[in-house]
Amino acid sequence: MKHEYAVVYEKTGTGYSAYVPDLPGCITTGATREDTERLMREAIEFQLSGMREDGLPIPEPTTEVGMLPVESAA
Repeated sequence: MKHEYAVVYEKTGTGYSAYVPDLPGCITTGATREDTERLMREAIEFQLSGMREDGLPIPEPTTEVGMLPVESAA
């Protein structure tokens, strides 16, 4: 079964960090957005693999993301 999880990317002073709200503890960091995306894919696969090995249920994705335009004060 294929799942599609929301990933939150945050720019940091040294690159990027990322986490998956539906998979607590699934986090990573990288020097570039591309590095962080690659590392996050590996982190998700690793976490899900461990959950399967331990006989734990794989959580269904429930987090929804969106962007809201707002006016900023000048």
